Amino acid sequence: MTQKKARDFGIQIGSLPCGPSNSLSDIDGLSFGHVTLSDGAVQTGVSVIHPVPNSPFENKCAAACHVFNGFGKSVGLMQVEELGQLETPIVLTNTLSVGTASSALVRYMLAGHEAIGETTGTVNPVVMECNDGGLSDIRGLHISEQHVLEVLGMHEKAFEQGAIGAGTGMVCYSLKGGIGSASRQVSYGKRSFTLAAATLCNMGRLPDLLVGGRAVGAEIEALRKSSLAHEVDKGSIIMLVATDAPLSSRQLKRICVRAGTGLARTGSHFGSGSGDIALAFSTATRLPHESPDNPVMTVDVLHESAMDQLFRATVEAVEEAILNALFASRTTRGKKGRIRTSLADWWPKL
Repeated sequence: MTQKKARDFGIQIGSLPCGPSNSLSDIDGLSFGHVTLSDGAVQTGVSVIHPVPNSPFENKCAAACHVFNGFGKSVGLMQVEELGQLETPIVLTNTLSVGTASSALVRYMLAGHEAIGETTGTVNPVVMECNDGGLSDIRGLHISEQHVLEVLGMHEKAFEQGAIGAGTGMVCYSLKGGIGSASRQVSYGKRSFTLAAATLCNMGRLPDLLVGGRAVGAEIEALRKSSLAHEVDKGSIIMLVATDAPLSSRQLKRICVRAGTGLARTGSHFGSGSGDIALAFSTATRLPHESPDNPVMTVDVLHESAMDQLFRATVEAVEEAILNALFASRTTRGKKGRIRTSLADWWPKL
């Protein structure tokens, strides 16, 4: 069945054009995978984003990250912040499976690079997480290294969304959360670039939910005839931004900061118990692992005066990606019989 997203319900976010698939798939060279565990009290999974067709270790992607609220357990962000480079695929999973995912990602990288730990340095695995313990038996540690190695072996061209992979057990604005994505295109004369966002959504309070500026959360509360105003904004969101525009790590840091505006436009206030983190990378800016004979490198970068369009693209793509996660995620019954309803099921009643 075709997944329905925000635009299928007549919701238009922003003014910039989207790419053909309106997702991460619009960035050439990216590939993806999901492993989903959905059985009763087990509602969890793992997802991967391969940033380039070849290994990013030998020729790294320029990257940056930004922590809006640090209630999170991601691995690898410290080195991304320091060096401005991404050298592995990005793995997404639940909070208590970060260690398992990190070990598996290291094994995957060791198998592909005999020099790691021998004739060159080690490797910086990037694993990011949200807590799916509301719907899933997170204490059961159901994600194994084999699950992670399986997903790392996947190179799907279409980026699936909703209650899938790492998004299987997520809760967002007290509704069913999950994984969402959206893209935007920007033009500079005869050249055009694509920027796309993916979000792992597990944050927010229902009364705060905004859809295109409309107070949809309050409307749902009125239909439920019960209030969730006592709930706190916790649970986390991971915001990934990819672009084929040639950007430096410093410019990508500026992109990360704008991702927070897209999140805020859906109603979140970056609650104290929420890990709200953004990571951005460019597929156009590649940095060699080994120092060339001439260590002075020349790289293309977009002029600073042209960044505004990419800032707008980031805000629009992140906002729509969050809404797509809410609409694409199916209603799910998890541990202790808890049910989280898809926004798509509520929409006809609003």
